[in-house]
Amino acid sequence: MTLPEHWVLATANRGKVAELSALLDAAGLALRVTSQSELGVSAPPEDGTTFVENALTKARHAARLTGLPAIADDSGLVVAALGLAPGVRSARYAGENADDRANIAKLLAALDSTSDRTAYFHCVLVALGHAEDPVPLIASGSWAGEIAHVPRGHGGFGYDPVFFDPALGCTAAELDADAKNRVSHRGVAIRRLVELLKNELSKNR
Repeated sequence: MTLPEHWVLATANRGKVAELSALLDAAGLALRVTSQSELGVSAPPEDGTTFVENALTKARHAARLTGLPAIADDSGLVVAALGLAPGVRSARYAGENADDRANIAKLLAALDSTSDRTAYFHCVLVALGHAEDPVPLIASGSWAGEIAHVPRGHGGFGYDPVFFDPALGCTAAELDADAKNRVSHRGVAIRRLVELLKNELSKNR
């Protein structure tokens, strides 16, 4: 896979667009990233059972419709006491059109009677040179923590207000963007993906 300068980011989630763009910029790669929503591309059905499957589906869909190389993310919250739910259905945990508040409310209700609140965020990032790329670059990252009893903080998105990091003593929503990117599942995954992209760049010089 060569390393083009312009990529489509296969998401319409503004929080993910901001985080991924900032992380790519910080990595020093001269890549221009445009979200698929800016290019008129809607999301495909996410019917995979794993984060990898869904990330590949989204990347191939965006690449096919735009003709650009694509980067896609699939990520979610994994809670031990809930049998690893919500998992790949994290964004739709409370229903297909659920918002963050509804998803958090359902999560807290589901954990109301258990003392085991351990959880982790997991992220898979996929980069495709083109829609039929047979050798996608795949990177992943996790962020361990636990579910707080009540939401705290006003930053981030998704489950951030109830994802508590014991080592930091705060929820993800209480971290500023730079601090979150240093420790988050998406931060870990993007740094790993950047290394893979740099390897591709060195191969093609």
